[in-house]
Amino acid sequence: MNRCLIVELGRIGYAEAWALQKRMVAARKAGAIEDVLLLCEHPHVITLGRNGKREHLLASEELLRERGVELHPTDRGGDITYHGPGQIVGYPILNLGAIRRDVVWYVRTLEEALIRATAELGLAAGREAGKTGVWVASGKKVDWTPGEEEQSEKLAAIGVHISRWVTSHGFAYNVATDLRYFDLIVPCGIAGRKATSLEKLLGRSVERAEIVPRLVRHFGELFGLEMQAATRGELLERLEACEQVAAVSA
Repeated sequence: MNRCLIVELGRIGYAEAWALQKRMVAARKAGAIEDVLLLCEHPHVITLGRNGKREHLLASEELLRERGVELHPTDRGGDITYHGPGQIVGYPILNLGAIRRDVVWYVRTLEEALIRATAELGLAAGREAGKTGVWVASGKKVDWTPGEEEQSEKLAAIGVHISRWVTSHGFAYNVATDLRYFDLIVPCGIAGRKATSLEKLLGRSVERAEIVPRLVRHFGELFGLEMQAATRGELLERLEACEQVAAVSA
């Protein structure tokens, strides 16, 4: 079983996290680091994917400044989404060449890890045909009934990038998110559909520490990876050493 490091970055700016992902992707392509799952939380930011439409941004630049929200175009798949406090954002840097070379399978497996973690809280989550992400029927449910899609709300968004079978970007899972910020956009470009959160669905406060172990366990089981915690400092030391070796070799 291959090892995957779990690195908690805490709250980190989107641009800084993206820059770190790019460094890690280069190192993973070179075989200089193992697979890594980065977990973090971003300050208020709206990101626009490769297929994103600017008209799905409903707020003016002035309003974004007033609300303290950054705007970043990005190279992930998908349309427009919001990241902010109260989310668990995951960025897997995986070599799919050693796991399974199948992009659709990869996205469905990310969804499944989130679905299973959600189920452990007594909430039934599911998928919608043609709509990437994780959905729940409005209100607390014990079953996911086909045909309820028009009543469902989005609990997690997924947008990925894959280069030479190394992954980046990933998922955003709404735990204690302030859902009012989703009013600034058409979430994932799907009009008339709303985002939800674990706190809203459960009607109680939900701490990050309650969710992360569940999510990590299912992620490891589904991808066949041995999950091992590492610090941000340890990761950066490894990256710097790899980059120094690469610079000398060049």
